[in-house]
Amino acid sequence: MPSSSPSREGKSLDRRRFLKFGTAGLVVVGGGALAGTRFFGDPTPVGPGGAAVSAAEAGRATTGKVVRRQLRAAPATVDLGGRTVRTWAYEGTVPGPEIRLSAGDQLQVRLVNDLPEDTTVHWHGLALRNDMDGVPGVTQDPVAPGTAFDYSFVVPDPGTYWFHPHVGAQLDRGLQAPLIVEDPAEPGDYDQEVVLVLDDWTDGWGESPEAIVERMAREGMDMGGMSGMEDMGHMGMGGMDMEGSMPSADQPLGADTGDVSYPGHLINGRLPQDPFVITSAPRRRIRLRIINAGGDTAYRFAVGGHRLSVTHTDGFPVVPVEVDTLIIGMGERYDVVITTGDGAFPVVAVPEGKDAAPAQAVLRTASGATPAPGARPGELTGRLLRYTDLAPTEAAALEVREPDRELELALQMVDGGRQWVLNGVPFGEHTPLEIRPEERVRLVMRNESMMFHPMHLHGHTFALAGQAGPGIRKDTINVLPMETLAVDFQADNPGQWLVHCHNIYHGELGMMTVVSYRA
Repeated sequence: MPSSSPSREGKSLDRRRFLKFGTAGLVVVGGGALAGTRFFGDPTPVGPGGAAVSAAEAGRATTGKVVRRQLRAAPATVDLGGRTVRTWAYEGTVPGPEIRLSAGDQLQVRLVNDLPEDTTVHWHGLALRNDMDGVPGVTQDPVAPGTAFDYSFVVPDPGTYWFHPHVGAQLDRGLQAPLIVEDPAEPGDYDQEVVLVLDDWTDGWGESPEAIVERMAREGMDMGGMSGMEDMGHMGMGGMDMEGSMPSADQPLGADTGDVSYPGHLINGRLPQDPFVITSAPRRRIRLRIINAGGDTAYRFAVGGHRLSVTHTDGFPVVPVEVDTLIIGMGERYDVVITTGDGAFPVVAVPEGKDAAPAQAVLRTASGATPAPGARPGELTGRLLRYTDLAPTEAAALEVREPDRELELALQMVDGGRQWVLNGVPFGEHTPLEIRPEERVRLVMRNESMMFHPMHLHGHTFALAGQAGPGIRKDTINVLPMETLAVDFQADNPGQWLVHCHNIYHGELGMMTVVSYRA
């Protein structure tokens, strides 16, 4: 791996220009935006506007119902529960307005860009058609200020999803909202459903997301003079004991869980001082759909006085497992069911590994004192969910078979954190990972850094490999420090698909690449 050099900062800035104006690097050889696109000089990739993408969309099962929405992205003044901030938001609210529909419906959303810069919408977790995935420079042209773009696609799978921009660090403003895809055939053995969006907040209060990116690119992490990946093998790590920094029972993600100190942590856009309230009654079964929309924070989630029956992860059902608490990385989603007690209970999301006050909502089923901000119920130190505790339901399991192709991703830090890379190079200098339609692909992710990375694959769900039986289905998974983790997916959704770390700052500093279908 390269060590520090004077050109690193310039390369980082050039890469961000690529993200913002990335379609200039695409060669359009057919009619329509991005139709028949040639990527990176190779004439054979399946472009986002190609016939294979249209054929895959035409083959999806559909209900024939069309759900139409308008989504206006614009500057807004938002009350976070006693703290008023100026930010960017969808339709003026944080989170933005929920979109709810059924599997097989066609979703049509007109994005109106009233922001002062380009934007897009990425539909996180959906195996949708490639030209609607919302990645500028990969699947679409960016949507310029004062213009609009029409997203239209069949929503294939039920589950808990969300949407956000894929331009710069816009995700770490207020631009995010839930997307709930219902399954008409699901038993629905619960009395109530509540969506909880967890978020770390800095915009309009602390540093702006753009300032954070620029500072990190300029200064890097405070690693005591570390200059590159070759220094990672030294036990000193700039004064830290490497062994003591590894994941353990007390620190499941390792000692270093994030780079940003946020002034606030929210549940459904509210601070603990004026919390979001779930109103219910005793002995009711409530389904909680939990989404981590944070930029740099994993959360340890618990409900005081209640156990969590985990039923879904990243939208796909699992054999239910009862735990006290779970850790949810950036971009992950969990569905849990609780049976309510009698009273008022704290619903908490503690920033994992960060010295910060937890996000907090309230579950109220009867009269009584509201839990004080900062509550830390005993459940937080109870049984913690592990990926290996979970198994997919029979309907959700990916058939176990040997992979046709194996791809390797080395997750690496360069120049003390000024750049994060995959396979030694940042996004914009990468070589796409080539696959062929209908292959079973194994993605082997080798974390060579001392931070965890929530890795997200667009357009697919994968199964955790190396299990005794079928692995759980996910699209975002935490790869722990120095861990090697493998996932399998079926190459059944043609196009060009981003794979990246969902720590927004790691992604912005280079930890992204493209899985490229080739015909």
